[in-house]
Amino acid sequence: MTMNLKMVATTMVALTFACNTQAQSHVLQVNTKKTVAPVQPTMYGLFFEDINYAADGGLYGELVKNRSFEFPQPLMGWQTFGNITVENDGPFERCPHYVTLAYPGHRERRSGLVNEGYFGIGVLKGEDYRFSVWAKAPNGKARIKVQLIDEGTLEERQDFATAHIDINSNEWKRYEVKIHSPKTDNKARLRIFLEGQQPVSLEHISLFPVNTFRNRTNGMRRDLGQALADIHPGVFRFPGGCIVEGEELANRYQWKNTIGPVENRPLNRNRWEFTFEHRYYPDYFQSGGLGFFEYFQLSEDIGAEPLPVLNVGMACQYQNWNDANAHQPVDQLDPYIQDALDLIEFANGDTTTTWGRQRAQMGHPAPFNLKFIGIGNEQWDSMYYERLKPFVTAIRKHYPNIKIVGSSGPNPEGGEFDRGWAEMRRQKADLVDEHYYRDEQWFLHNGLRYETYDRRGPKVFAGEYACHGKGKKWNHYETSLYEAAFMTDLERNADIVHMATYAPLFAHIEGWQWRPDMIWYDNTRMFKTTSYYVQQMYATHKGTHALRLTMNGKPVAGQDGQDGLFASAVADKAKHTIIVKVINTSNQSQPVSIRLQDRKSANDVHTLTLCHTEMDEENTLDNPYLIRPVAGKLNAKTVKGSVVIDDIIPAKSFRLYETAE
Repeated sequence: MTMNLKMVATTMVALTFACNTQAQSHVLQVNTKKTVAPVQPTMYGLFFEDINYAADGGLYGELVKNRSFEFPQPLMGWQTFGNITVENDGPFERCPHYVTLAYPGHRERRSGLVNEGYFGIGVLKGEDYRFSVWAKAPNGKARIKVQLIDEGTLEERQDFATAHIDINSNEWKRYEVKIHSPKTDNKARLRIFLEGQQPVSLEHISLFPVNTFRNRTNGMRRDLGQALADIHPGVFRFPGGCIVEGEELANRYQWKNTIGPVENRPLNRNRWEFTFEHRYYPDYFQSGGLGFFEYFQLSEDIGAEPLPVLNVGMACQYQNWNDANAHQPVDQLDPYIQDALDLIEFANGDTTTTWGRQRAQMGHPAPFNLKFIGIGNEQWDSMYYERLKPFVTAIRKHYPNIKIVGSSGPNPEGGEFDRGWAEMRRQKADLVDEHYYRDEQWFLHNGLRYETYDRRGPKVFAGEYACHGKGKKWNHYETSLYEAAFMTDLERNADIVHMATYAPLFAHIEGWQWRPDMIWYDNTRMFKTTSYYVQQMYATHKGTHALRLTMNGKPVAGQDGQDGLFASAVADKAKHTIIVKVINTSNQSQPVSIRLQDRKSANDVHTLTLCHTEMDEENTLDNPYLIRPVAGKLNAKTVKGSVVIDDIIPAKSFRLYETAE
């Protein structure tokens, strides 16, 4: 009797669901016969800026802080003991500082130094680490002991991995040894002892994981590099952002300082060291280890088109808004323009050219096939426009096939934005870089942003964007959902929008200046935010051609009568699939009926669903998979020459449908 009642109840629920679906479903019509526009391979990508310890201490694999003693305080990051001196006549012209360890005066005393790393040195159990150093022994022979130590251990010994190096020359030479870690330690230290009484000089002290991403010698942290590759990005913008400008021109990002031997790449001050007094990091500098060669190589490794951004002859306008003298005079821009031309040659020139030869000497004889270049970041008004013009002229003359990206300024609307777009049209930029860091309501109310754009002239590059929850500056679920909703408009308008990159990309959990961010990490762990998964769902299902999707003849963009639904559709001509993305931003589940017109065969429908009940929750280091897409499968049916997918979209969720054509 009990079982029969259960069966009746179940049947009634099913019938009620079916009736409600039939009566109240939002019908999404997808025209599969005629495409709207090609979806560019560059549509969804990545933007890297060295903020939040994104390079040194983050993606870049180096574990030693201030490895060449070039910080303004040469021993910052180092603890010294015994007889230590700092000298500045070393073997590398642009990095002249080094230390000498000498006999401390008694055999029981010690001379040496300890490096703290970036919030500690993270090592993993079972992994090998490459210790290297440039060294000389003034008296011809010396010996050092290298250790990984745990200063907070209750074990008998602080050291848990040790190696010895014999220095056998009074001339500078590079020495290397592998150190095996028997345990995982997020806060290890590197300690170096002088052994014996003979002095030794040390320069460019380095500790690198052997297993870097793609096993590059001067490579990237493996888990972070893989996270980038797993998005399958189409484009990779680098190195900024405000990093490009510097707070003054003297510390702008200069790409030529970031190539060649890493030992001779000069230190640069990071403008994010001091930008926020309430998040101040006095040891935040740029080693240049992740330089332009590594950037081009990484772009290749993750399958993305590189988009370098270069200085236009202006320091940060925010920090110098009332100082015209902070910027390079218009009639003195030649070195800056030449830097842009030389970068293109470095990327694309054959090995007979000056900069192409240097690329080949660094290990990449083949060109990187650069197609895009950005000039200036988030700059506006006539100071920018008059400086951009000679760059455009020179690049068009020497490299007419390179597409130029200009800026519409820091805001996504208003007078300066309109003026920026007008100027980019006048100068015939290929793409215009738009930035929008806005709150929830902005993202919900801009679902039709690009419908009214002029289709003539430059295309859109949404170069920096993220939903900043009002009073909530972390990566909580709700804001990621609204980013997903907004992105349907990017996809729907693929004829005008050619690129989009979320920002910022990385943040160290102990060293951030800005949030939200896409990927967070400490020294041994990382987690992907819900914003990461949104970007991944779009990038791995971007298709090749946009399709027209409507509800009652209108785009599905949270309009009146659409009950908080946003949707877009694409065809993937290579995979012969149709992909529909639906976001329900409302607080109620919404029945939908997706109708793929002019399709007669119903195939299995594969789904990915991003859904969570608590809007303020987020992934964390301790719970990295709290919120992530879940795969599923639905059945479709054929009705009057259309394939129909009936479903109920949960409240506050993002669901992706993919089915064979």
